[in-house]
Amino acid sequence: MPPFFKKAAFFSQLFGLLLAVPIQTTRLCRSVIGTGRHQKRLIFWSGAMGETKQTVIGIIGGSGLYNIDGLTDTSWVKVETPWGDPSDELLVGSFHGQKVVFLPRHGRGHKTTPTALNYRANIHALKSLGVTDILSLSAVGSLKEELPPGHFVIVDQFIDRSFAREKSFFGPGCVAHVSMAHPVCGRLGDALEASLKALDLPHTRGGTYLVMEGPQFSTLAESNLYRSWGCAVIGMTNMPEAKLAREAEIDYATVAMVTDYDCWHEDHDAVTVDQVVKVLLGNADKARALVKDVLPRLAAPRSACAHGCDTALTYALITAPEARDPEALKRLEVVAGRVLKA
Repeated sequence: MPPFFKKAAFFSQLFGLLLAVPIQTTRLCRSVIGTGRHQKRLIFWSGAMGETKQTVIGIIGGSGLYNIDGLTDTSWVKVETPWGDPSDELLVGSFHGQKVVFLPRHGRGHKTTPTALNYRANIHALKSLGVTDILSLSAVGSLKEELPPGHFVIVDQFIDRSFAREKSFFGPGCVAHVSMAHPVCGRLGDALEASLKALDLPHTRGGTYLVMEGPQFSTLAESNLYRSWGCAVIGMTNMPEAKLAREAEIDYATVAMVTDYDCWHEDHDAVTVDQVVKVLLGNADKARALVKDVLPRLAAPRSACAHGCDTALTYALITAPEARDPEALKRLEVVAGRVLKA
């Protein structure tokens, strides 16, 4: 059986969970609750712009998990953005008082390829609903023998090999350059590591995620090249997602969940679809337990990110105020309002 079919489940289910968010911050966001004739247009005050704010956890994942025990007050919210439509409506609700927003990265039913995802609209939508922290759950292939299927990796670095995606909110009319030296928030990584240890789930803290364009999988030569670079896992979705989260001053962390070895491994051609799906289902149960355990940890009083994730734009704007395009500023109001109004 061709490797493509053996790894078809690789992107058939990207894990995420859902939850919460009555919004109270500072940006006006027009959204639609519900579907079809039951839709209701609501106005939320949202989008934290630097004031003391309540923690709102954003979960980005794919098809597969859309409920967990204890979820209450749920609604699907349609968010309009100046960048176009997000992947889907966003599910908001509450989990034991913790406000959370869930976004299915590829849309419900897995309708959109990694290249075609509107990453800017997705991050803008999360920011507009007050999200302060993003946990990104991603199915990946392993590039290391010691990271077998079923293993979780708390990623700390990325190599971005994607080439056909919009990667910044900024551009003509308002230029900015943010640091990506440390692309993952250590505070979120600490919470995830504590939860994985408490749950006794197999995991590794630290590892480089190689982001490929896709939708095809790697050639053997590419897979061996990425291994020679020291990469731990390979996937197609977490860039430019992490870059845009940094530009939006949202703390961000990736949990990479290994489904199988990439094509470098000698057993790769012997892997069947059924085996990969079995791992996916097992990872779903682990992801559900992880999210339930980590949410209370993130609800605790927050400290500033050591690498300045939540203040990334403070010194990033290059364009002189008098030279900034008003239309560009309008598009940036939600993601960059904290510094644009300073």
